[in-house]
Amino acid sequence: MTDPQLGPALVEEATKKSGLIWVRGPGPARALWHIWHEGAACLVGDGPVEQPLPGLADGSTAEVTVRSKDKGGRLVTWTAAVTELPPHTEAWERAVAELKGKRLNATDADGMTERWARECRVLRLAPQDMTTELPSDSLAAVPLPTAATTRLPVPASLGRLLLKRAKKR
Repeated sequence: MTDPQLGPALVEEATKKSGLIWVRGPGPARALWHIWHEGAACLVGDGPVEQPLPGLADGSTAEVTVRSKDKGGRLVTWTAAVTELPPHTEAWERAVAELKGKRLNATDADGMTERWARECRVLRLAPQDMTTELPSDSLAAVPLPTAATTRLPVPASLGRLLLKRAKKR
């Protein structure tokens, strides 16, 4: 366990600086984008075009592992109390204002907050307990099933086609 006075500061700084956190609820751990806001990690998801948040329910707990942004290694693991923020409450509005600023590649930036209110859940993961002791095993797991695929090889004729266009210019 970390020093009681240094633990919260380590959790906050590491989580603020990391682009992704690994969150394990009742199911497997998932990498999720987040923001650090008012002493907790805030997430948005479970909508048709947002990240899945399976097993994370209001009143439950989750294990959060924070990785180093530059090296990718685990820095700290902490237990979080999960709270769902009801849409259009004051806490929800403040969290969503921060989340909206960090949401990359949004197709509907103007209507995003209303879509989140209709289709998504906003969760607050507040630290309860933290540790800097790392597990002795690698925590490697089989990748989760997904509909995503890798890109197929580029057709051989595509290179010739692109070269012809470049010569015409």
